[in-house]
Amino acid sequence: MSSRQLELRHDGEGKDLKTTAKQPLPTSYKPETDVSQELNGDGISRYLQLIGMLRWAIELGRIDIDLEVAMMAPYSASPRVGHIEALYNIFSYLMMHDESALAFDATKPDIDESAFQEVDWKDFYGEVEEELPPKMPEPLGRPVTISCFVDANHAGNVVTRWLHSGVLIFLMNAPIIWFSKQQNTVESSSFGSESVAARNARDLIVSLRIKLRMFGCPIDGPANVFCDNQGVVKNASLPESTLSKKHNAINYHVVCEAAAAGILRFGDDGKTNLADLLTKILPVPRRKLLLGSIPYQRMKKFLGV
Repeated sequence: MSSRQLELRHDGEGKDLKTTAKQPLPTSYKPETDVSQELNGDGISRYLQLIGMLRWAIELGRIDIDLEVAMMAPYSASPRVGHIEALYNIFSYLMMHDESALAFDATKPDIDESAFQEVDWKDFYGEVEEELPPKMPEPLGRPVTISCFVDANHAGNVVTRWLHSGVLIFLMNAPIIWFSKQQNTVESSSFGSESVAARNARDLIVSLRIKLRMFGCPIDGPANVFCDNQGVVKNASLPESTLSKKHNAINYHVVCEAAAAGILRFGDDGKTNLADLLTKILPVPRRKLLLGSIPYQRMKKFLGV
């Protein structure tokens, strides 16, 4: 059975997928405001099954549905009819966009050095250095470049006002890590939201760098982190910047210390921030524009048929 003949079943009844889904979820959809009837036991089990299937699809490379699944997953304990219909819409989108394969491009990316500032952090953090894993093998081969896009949707949840953060990390020109998660944090400003996302990005980058070093893979300088919030970029690039709010200051110092240690550096790239795909539901033209920067290939061409 081909994917276009796919039939999902819910409560023993056939559920035919739509053939008009141009995006995983409508731009205006807010699952937190859904007040439709709650599902029964069988419906909840089916909802969990569908979420699990979509999670595996994301792990296998479907970056384009990561945000939407992350938005729907928190309702697994008590989903409603509208929620499971939203999941069916995501499956419909997958059915209509099933001929793409994620390509891993090993070429060196073209980094715009003008987006970054050379600064001296020694007066603030001393001779801090990146902590290297013990007993790591000698690095061999061609050095790899790490690039990262980070973004946050400030107060994205209209009920709780929790923020949603997204991180997309490339190794050379290959997407290697994608992260989209609703944070249980309410921030009073977009800067606070972006600071939380920047901290998430820093943690993922540190973990990746340790893993690469344990593989014996040399790393070409600090990770290039692109963010569309000028406040975060300037605070992570100017040592004289200070913050008074304690929780923001903690995120700030964790990120800046990583910059001082040569783990990462922040630059501005608001026009093509690919992390927008992981933080907010975008109109179809904007989705297509950003997805065009991720190395997808047509499956038939990829397989040579």
